[in-house]
Amino acid sequence: MLYSPEALTAFSEAAALGSFSAAARKLGKSQSSISSAIANLEIDLGLSLFDRRSRKPTLTVHGQLMLEKAQGILAASDLMERAAAELGAGLEARLSVVWTDSYQSNRFGEVLIAFEKAFPDIKFECLIAENGDLVSLVQTGRAQIGVVSAQNAYPPDIGWSRIADESEIALFVAKTHELVSVKAVTHEMLGNYRELRLQTDRDSMISSLPSLHRAWSAPSYMMLMEMALQGFGWAAIPRWMVARFASTSLHEIDARGWPQRVPIDAVWCRQQKLGRAGSWLIREMLAKT
Repeated sequence: MLYSPEALTAFSEAAALGSFSAAARKLGKSQSSISSAIANLEIDLGLSLFDRRSRKPTLTVHGQLMLEKAQGILAASDLMERAAAELGAGLEARLSVVWTDSYQSNRFGEVLIAFEKAFPDIKFECLIAENGDLVSLVQTGRAQIGVVSAQNAYPPDIGWSRIADESEIALFVAKTHELVSVKAVTHEMLGNYRELRLQTDRDSMISSLPSLHRAWSAPSYMMLMEMALQGFGWAAIPRWMVARFASTSLHEIDARGWPQRVPIDAVWCRQQKLGRAGSWLIREMLAKT
């Protein structure tokens, strides 16, 4: 049995937003069309996907299981459409890519060198953001592709796939900090000193440790590194960044559970078709070495 992408999309958006009307507004459709699409999907499946007894529809147990399957079908459909777009679309005039500062690899640099040779005339824009802020830039179309520290979940309109490379994050302090002289630092010890954290750390897979002192925040790893260099506290910073810019000034803390390896995802918006250059870049980033 075939299920229409429109019905699966309506189901996924309604589940994510917790509202049929909100899903209708986002998809540019009437609420009745969204309700009908979901009702017809329930008939086709022979299952109740939503509990409608309250004002806010909630997923049933069956609905929770079917949501995962629906998202898998949409992801597969998205991959097929992207392949077709690559074959039939012309070259876009501009491509914007936003990526996390946590990610840096020789392989990605090689991909960009190959991209420049394949598309020498395209206007290419690089943006920096983290976690939820990065995903929002892709959702709104400000960037066509994102490279982000893997998130626990993505909005239904975001397609994603895991990149083979990973990032490595460690805890660092200035070499003048008191923690430099401590071996096997515990979480309790860290809690006695100020934490320097990303403003969007709540969206990431990197664990955040509680601090007894008021934490300071910044929107980028580069700013966190500058704050750590000034001795204001400890921070989780990508190892590549410290090695390149502050290897003689920062000390890596020996703490349980650190460093952490963070998987990296490539993300794109399903509602905005990628052109030939964007499709090429996604394919190369996801290629196995």
